[in-house]
Amino acid sequence: MNTEQIVALARNSLEIALWLGAPLLLIATVVSLLVNVVQTLTSLQDSTISTVPRLAAVAVAALLFLPWMLRKLMLYTVGLWSDFHPYLR
Repeated sequence: MNTEQIVALARNSLEIALWLGAPLLLIATVVSLLVNVVQTLTSLQDSTISTVPRLAAVAVAALLFLPWMLRKLMLYTVGLWSDFHPYLR
């Protein structure tokens, strides 16, 4: 296996990890921003108020995006294993 193949494999792996993590990270960021704005406006600084909505939003998003994430991961894995011959040289 030459250097170009290693770099391409690492790049594809990082790209799929980014695609799988992006929706959950984006939702957690948006919910955190909204909760922080509400906390600032109401002067409530309890840590539970910021943690529970973020966890709930990420849990709901994970359930909603789980079929898409599994399909994307399955297609990547099948594509990697179906064309494994170039990596054996």
